[in-house]
Amino acid sequence: MACAAVSLLLGLTQGLGVNLIAANLPALQGALGATPTEANWLLTAYYAVSVSAALLLVKFRQQYGLRLFVDLGLGLFVVVTIAHLFVNDLRSAIAVRAAQGLAAAPLSTLTLFYMIEAFPASKRGMGMALGVGALQIALPLSRVIAPDLLQIGQWRGLLLPEAGLALISLAAVNFIRLTPVPRVQVFDRLDVVAFAILAPALGLFCVVLSQGRVVWWTEAPWLGVCLALAIALLTLAAVIEMNRSHPLIDFRWLAQADMLRLAAAIVLFRIVLSEQSVGAVGFLQAMGLTIDQMAGLYWRVLAATAAGFFVAALTMKPELARPVGLAALLLIAAGAWIDSHVTSVTRPPQLYLSQSLMAFAGALFLPGAMLAGITRATQKGPTYIASFIVVFSGGQNLGGLFGSGLLGSFVVLREKFHSNQLTESLTLADPLVAARLRQLAGTYARVLGDVQLRTAEGGVLLARAATTESYALAYQDLFRLIAFLALATFAWFFFVEIRHRLRTRAAQAAVAGAA
Repeated sequence: MACAAVSLLLGLTQGLGVNLIAANLPALQGALGATPTEANWLLTAYYAVSVSAALLLVKFRQQYGLRLFVDLGLGLFVVVTIAHLFVNDLRSAIAVRAAQGLAAAPLSTLTLFYMIEAFPASKRGMGMALGVGALQIALPLSRVIAPDLLQIGQWRGLLLPEAGLALISLAAVNFIRLTPVPRVQVFDRLDVVAFAILAPALGLFCVVLSQGRVVWWTEAPWLGVCLALAIALLTLAAVIEMNRSHPLIDFRWLAQADMLRLAAAIVLFRIVLSEQSVGAVGFLQAMGLTIDQMAGLYWRVLAATAAGFFVAALTMKPELARPVGLAALLLIAAGAWIDSHVTSVTRPPQLYLSQSLMAFAGALFLPGAMLAGITRATQKGPTYIASFIVVFSGGQNLGGLFGSGLLGSFVVLREKFHSNQLTESLTLADPLVAARLRQLAGTYARVLGDVQLRTAEGGVLLARAATTESYALAYQDLFRLIAFLALATFAWFFFVEIRHRLRTRAAQAAVAGAA
């Protein structure tokens, strides 16, 4: 119970750090005097460094032991988190967020280790599922508590709980210690070269995926330069690693069909799960709602997420990973299809069911995917675990960034399309439009005596209403797209599952015939 409590504490510490910032970028933007584009670099810096840091964590733990791994990771996290409280300008904030991405990376691993330690060997799969849950539960929780934190200390109120949790976590891991593992010499000199190439490659991918939608893909030539450089560096790293006997990442193993399918599944799932952050939240914000008005929705998302991880823990077996994944995809498709009927008057209560289904489905899939990958890596040998950790964490982060960028860009394009379609029909020659314009202008009758000025203000209100409707139509298209992607992924998974079972039966029949 003590290990499970420490795991939950570490998961909240790591998760709240990034999600509180992501959910409240406007508040930080105003406090730091930054534009929306500049403020987005706070998230970009965090993810770019965090994805790269995962490359070294597993080998570092194997060679230098858990004790040093824990103390350095959490100690750095505490220092960086407290440094947040003294940041007053954007450049310093970006530098501190990058450092926190490095410091927070070990917390994900520690969260899993502590939860696995809480269970006997026969129930380690259950521990893994709940460990993944401890990492994910902070996402809905951050949006529930953010409004109160902002009232306590404005933007610094978001950082105070993070600093407090970091200090408590440091005390907890020194009081409740993990079982030591034997140390093994795993690092060699070429690991430094490989990391020096892979880290900037992954970081540049994060920059492109997170900034593309903000600065727009075709309007910023430097995005193309970053993408080309990232591809070149990744290719160079693959060439070096494939010619080493003990690579930092085993590209040959990752290029096998099973691992490619697993990586594709993780990325696809992160894309469709972006419906919660980009779809539902983006829609409600476009309709004029603020984060405190969505608290009821996120309490239900939080409960559905917790329920999903408990169900995943009870069904955590390798042979159930594919059926559970198929069920999760159907739930996502159902939730997205329900959301595709939103209108400009839709409010959080109408999204309770659909978003709960999405949260429950996401919680079902992630533990099974991780168990399937860990099982394959363990069968190959301990050195392959590092490669899988990179695929899983990198797929989660890059898939989430790609999903947000892809779906956000789709909304922008569809909003422009629907806005053009709606405004084409808004002409004063139409009696309905003229009557509506007079009605809207009449709302200013008590404060504006000039008829022409009232008419102009009425035109502004009419244009604003048209924009709101075009956004509602764009999000309808988005939710339909997500439902289609979920069903297409379901069809692919179903085909793979049927083929796997047929091959298994054929192999069993061949063995029986030979006997």
